[in-house]
Amino acid sequence: MRRFPVAAPSRCLTIQCMLRACAVGVLVLVSLGSSVAVAAAEPEPAGCTYSLTSPTVVNVAGVDMVTATVDTGACEGAVTFQTVACIAMDGESSPGRCAQGSGIVPAQVFFQPYRPGATYTATGRGCAATGNPPQKVCSENGPLTATL
Repeated sequence: MRRFPVAAPSRCLTIQCMLRACAVGVLVLVSLGSSVAVAAAEPEPAGCTYSLTSPTVVNVAGVDMVTATVDTGACEGAVTFQTVACIAMDGESSPGRCAQGSGIVPAQVFFQPYRPGATYTATGRGCAATGNPPQKVCSENGPLTATL
């Protein structure tokens, strides 16, 4: 049986030798602990904030319509690539109408026919790319409801 060279037991019986061995052990544990703490401290992917406007009535070329907009706010380490705004009229069998904006261009949806006294619901979504490789981060807005 082959034996690896090991210090003689009598060599490490001094206090100085024991303290040195403990110090090395503590340094190893501290370095392992600090690398774990650094890895755990990385932030989650940030995105952008988006604002959704309440449904409002606008007149477009002499025709009353209901509109809502999703606009990009502040971005933290991300780039907006899409916004979506949707409007639906309560009590209608149709799913409503949606419009899409590309990049930082706001999404604005127009819904017709406008019926005075009806209740309209707006929802929105914004999506951004963040990180390397880029990851898609989306956030939902709404619903916002208004009787117009």
